[in-house]
Amino acid sequence: MKADKLPALFIGHGSPMNAALDNPFTRAMGALGKALPRPRAILCVSAHWLTEGELRLSGSAPFETIYDFYGFPDELYRITYAPPPAGEAARATAALLTPAPGIEGRGLDHGAWTVLRMLYPGADVPVYQLSVDYPAPGKDHYELGRRLSVLREQGVLIVGSGNIVHNLGRMSPEQDAPPAQWNLDFDLKVKEYIDNGRRADLAAYEKLPGGKLAVPTPDHYWPFLVALGAGLEDKASYPYEGYHHATLSMRAVLLG
Repeated sequence: MKADKLPALFIGHGSPMNAALDNPFTRAMGALGKALPRPRAILCVSAHWLTEGELRLSGSAPFETIYDFYGFPDELYRITYAPPPAGEAARATAALLTPAPGIEGRGLDHGAWTVLRMLYPGADVPVYQLSVDYPAPGKDHYELGRRLSVLREQGVLIVGSGNIVHNLGRMSPEQDAPPAQWNLDFDLKVKEYIDNGRRADLAAYEKLPGGKLAVPTPDHYWPFLVALGAGLEDKASYPYEGYHHATLSMRAVLLG
């Protein structure tokens, strides 16, 4: 029986501390998880699994929670999130890639588990991860998403986790600090392009106003392009729009 087509989703994950906080962003993600159709599996593309010149998949073994950050309160390191691995879906995804990667037993990094915990706190939906080929150009990440879009018809929820604007060098220590103007300008220009049929143009982020400040390194932007490509031309909605620490866009984009 063919599953209903799942949407593609991008979430701006921001600070790992969001996993332990109650704020408008975390509440919006909790509400989104309740509103989404229940997936057969979740494919997460996180800014915190970077590879070079290759793509890798995880989902062959039970997940451990990776605490790939330091200097945070102890409560954050006591959080665990261990959903079942989606090995079958991972193997189907490997067949879409050239060369087809093996399926490994890597744990879930914080770009994955912090957002998945908000969406599905019961950790009862099978999960697998795809790495980000960091040196690849923007158009390759966008096209990868389009190639992966067929998974949506197989009951897979594709989730990109990063931030459309991510400049740690200029961030404020205050989470609720108002957005820097260049942050606001870039984030709203991205939304404009999404809504006006210019999605492929977003691969060249450096050509947008404020692009070099908004995306000083593209690690957190590449998962957005994968999710955007996977969304095809489906209508976009925005489960959350906001800013943290003046220089992070927390925008979430739901496609389909």
